This record gives sequence, C-alpha cells and structure tokens, in this order.
Amino acid sequence: MKVYLAIVDDNKSIRNTLRDRFNSMPEFEVLFTAENGKDFLEKMREARNSIEPDVVLMDIDMPIMNGIKAVEESKLRYAKSRYLMLTIFDEDEKIFNAIKAGADGYLLKDESIEKIKEAINSLLNGESAPLSPSIARKVLNLLTNTNLSKNSNDVEENTAYKLTEREKEILTLLVEGLEYKEIAAQLKLSPNTIRNNVTKIYSKLHVTSRIQAIKVVKK
Repeated sequence: MKVYLAIVDDNKSIRNTLRDRFNSMPEFEVLFTAENGKDFLEKMREARNSIEPDVVLMDIDMPIMNGIKAVEESKLRYAKSRYLMLTIFDEDEKIFNAIKAGADGYLLKDESIEKIKEAINSLLNGESAPLSPSIARKVLNLLTNTNLSKNSNDVEENTAYKLTEREKEILTLLVEGLEYKEIAAQLKLSPNTIRNNVTKIYSKLHVTSRIQAIKVVKK
C-alpha cells in the first residue's frame, strides 16, 4: 500500500530532491510539491477530487504564506493528513507555534532521508510524534516549563486518569523523549508491550500523541 506525500518548500532544489528521493522508493508517491502555504492549500483543494496526501513535509519560513499558517488552516479542512515540519529553524517560538498550529512532528533539514522516512512511518503507525533530538529537548522545556527531573513527580501527581504504576513509569519516560525501543530496553519489556501500554495511556488521557500527553501531564 502506497504512502502519498506532499512536499512544501520555497527552495526548488530541496523540493525536487525530496520528490525524486521518495519517488524512487516503491512504497512512496509524491502527489505534488508546492512553493508556499498558499500554493499548498490550492493544490490540496484540487487533491480532494482524487487523493489527499497521507503526510505533508512542510517548511516553515516561506513567502506569501508560511508553513505554520498553512498547517493551521489545513488541519481544519484536511484532518486526515499528517503534518511533519521539515525546516532549518530550531527557535523556541517557531517550534511552539508549529505545535500549537497542529504539527504532528518536527524535524530539522539536516536529518537523513532514512530518518525522514522513519518519521513518516512513525506518524502513520501512530507510534509517536517524531522530533529531531535537539527539538525534543526544546519541546520538553517549552511544554513543561520545568526541568526534566520534575517530570516523574508531575506524572505521579496526575492521578485523575487512573494510570497504573507501570503506565505512569512508561509515561514519564515517554515525556522525557525516549522512543519505544529505548523504553523497552530500560524497563526490560518488549517494544510491543510498550506500544500496547502507550495505547492505553493515550486512551486514558484522551490524547493521540506524545506532545498532547505532555500537555495533559502539566495541567
């Protein structure tokens, strides 16, 4: 089953390179590229008559309409698509605004094509919000407004959702930015066990992503 992509970037060379790399992989197909947010929204309207992209790779700093505004508007109209920010910016304000707009992940452009591919698959499998390591640290600081050593207490104090002790332990590690395999190794459990527990945690917290879970923990 093919994964359909859209690529939005004002740099033509980057657009074409990403398009060609993903189109060379049998499991991917780039439906269209766009040079800014306005161009993207126009092409999304056209795509509704055929196939909408599963994942949109979205730059931030573009003329006419930037990526944050494009995601904000597109989320309201095309909720089934996932939005992965792919940008050179790691500034706190841009990260926070992208998350508020509804971005499902945030990668820096210096990530390898394999890392981007892995992030796309993570989004489609509902595993986690893909973040570059430096971005994960910034997101954690932005959303918790505290240092990481306090996260365990934050999770422990949040008893309204009736999490089990194991679920609280997993949530703490999830909030700290660990991936499923890393959590599994630390707790000496299988990745499938972690995945099942995370599904239960998200259900109890009424969230669908790591970023949303962090917000709930800090309420």
